[in-house]
Amino acid sequence: MPTISVDKAELYKALGQEYTTAEFEELCFEFGIELDEDTSNSERPIINGKQAPAELKIEIPANRYDMLCFEGIALMLNIFREKTPLPNYRLVAPKSGEIQTITVHPDTLKVRPYVSGAILRNVKFTQEAYDSFISLQDKLHQNLARNRTLVAIGTHDLDTIKGPFTYEALPPKDIKFKPLNQTKEMNAEEMMQFYENDKHLGKYLHIIRDKPVYPVIYDSQRIVCSMPPIINGDHSKITLKTTNIFIEMTGTDRTKLEIVNNIIVSMFSQYCSEPFTIEPLKIISEHNGLTRQTPDLSPRLAEAEVDYINNCCGLQETPERICQLLTKMCYTAKPSSKDKNIIEVSVPPTRADVLHQCDIMEDVAIAYGFNNLPRTSPNKASTIAQPLMVNKLGDIVRQETAMAGWSEVMPLILCSHDENFGWLNRKDDGTTAVRLANPKTAEYQVVRTSLLPGLLKTIRENKKHSVPIKVFEVSDVAFKDESLERKSRNERHFAAAWYGKTSGFEVVHGLLDRVLLMLKTAFITHEEGLEGKKVDGYWIEEIDEPTFFAGHAAAIYLRVDGKAQRIGEFGILHPTVLDKFELRYPVSTLEINLEVFL
Repeated sequence: MPTISVDKAELYKALGQEYTTAEFEELCFEFGIELDEDTSNSERPIINGKQAPAELKIEIPANRYDMLCFEGIALMLNIFREKTPLPNYRLVAPKSGEIQTITVHPDTLKVRPYVSGAILRNVKFTQEAYDSFISLQDKLHQNLARNRTLVAIGTHDLDTIKGPFTYEALPPKDIKFKPLNQTKEMNAEEMMQFYENDKHLGKYLHIIRDKPVYPVIYDSQRIVCSMPPIINGDHSKITLKTTNIFIEMTGTDRTKLEIVNNIIVSMFSQYCSEPFTIEPLKIISEHNGLTRQTPDLSPRLAEAEVDYINNCCGLQETPERICQLLTKMCYTAKPSSKDKNIIEVSVPPTRADVLHQCDIMEDVAIAYGFNNLPRTSPNKASTIAQPLMVNKLGDIVRQETAMAGWSEVMPLILCSHDENFGWLNRKDDGTTAVRLANPKTAEYQVVRTSLLPGLLKTIRENKKHSVPIKVFEVSDVAFKDESLERKSRNERHFAAAWYGKTSGFEVVHGLLDRVLLMLKTAFITHEEGLEGKKVDGYWIEEIDEPTFFAGHAAAIYLRVDGKAQRIGEFGILHPTVLDKFELRYPVSTLEINLEVFL
């Protein structure tokens, strides 16, 4: 969870009350946050000849983006303590009546397709508020914006630039401006080289470095406001004296983009001369049909069932009382006129984390007080856990194989493409393996489609031990499956490998017979098959596959309820496979699909 440091004296001043550390810790607990540290009694650094003020370090839940700054924490705690009414966020047009615009060019689809923004007028910043404003942007960049890959925020002194604005995507050499806090004008290519080793900005360069065009925001006089997601222009940088702030943000995720916009303007519109007023921007994006006015601060409407809330919390509250409790958590709620069991809830624009009535129920519990909830015996809700059938089956196979003298191993589920295909003399048809889009190393490129690579790599790393080595694994492999929503499926397999001075073929065959006998699956003899009866059971047929030594491999077939299917194979591995895995003795392997036995 993110930890936010706030000035202790300033926070208590904003709350209108002094607290002891224990009292404030109790308040945090009641609200569902946690006081991590009070630095009052610890050594603090000397800054400009003065000791740094005492701070409170508060852990904020990862979903509460509206509390990533001093302003959000103070506002929410005051509303919770019923000291402050709910803020009324309003969009107010400028006095001229002409709303500023950002026109989006189609080429931005190649790099960062979405843009949003707003304007805060007549802002009065103190040094602390200014620092908090910058800090909130950094926190949102790190968390919700995933290090600027999803959203990048730019803030500018509106008095130094002039609309209408344009959001364009141009070749790097065509973008020239003076970066923030620099004195030299550079083009985008030079900027990439200049910031290559910068500790702060260097980690963001990869986001657009390989793109054919870079995003850039211009004002009406072709002054560069920013080159997202890297850096703003020096011309429009904000200072402590800035009164009119132009906020723009670009991104690859439109939902996250609008959430970030709402949080930024909601938290800092309180510093406007008319608190909680925001001037909207018009986004003109005709090429993708996203022309609109931002931000959208209208509350979202949600519904919650009274019975659901009462049952989960162990309460018997009326709809009216639940609505009162929700007010403490920044909601506006009222009983439904159509159904007595329904509460109509207006979710404020700052609460993007509210997705389901369980989130509303949780806030009711917080407002009621965790310590005030009725105590109930856990026996009322006790359940007896039951394993999934596929896990139970896997455990049975594990136990029987271990009792037969084999050692279980647990390799990684990711492997290289060559290990999964080429090293086993198998070909990739492109429709089998799930590939990683951006693997960090060549060792982890695909999700395995067979357990054999893991077993063979385990033997390779332990070949200094005495032979024979007998290892097995019961685990999942993955395959592409376009018929499913997630486009892939898992399949539980059992595999074993024998490594020794002899082939061990008969040992692996014996293990197969033992496992299937334990699963009450009969072996169908040649004579039974000749009789023409479709008897349930399993049989083996010789196969010629490049993974195995010619004439020393067999496919395993299973017939259940008259339906036959191939469930696996076993055999002696081909010498080229052994050579790839650096194994000098013969290896016999077995692999079957366990899910057919469910």
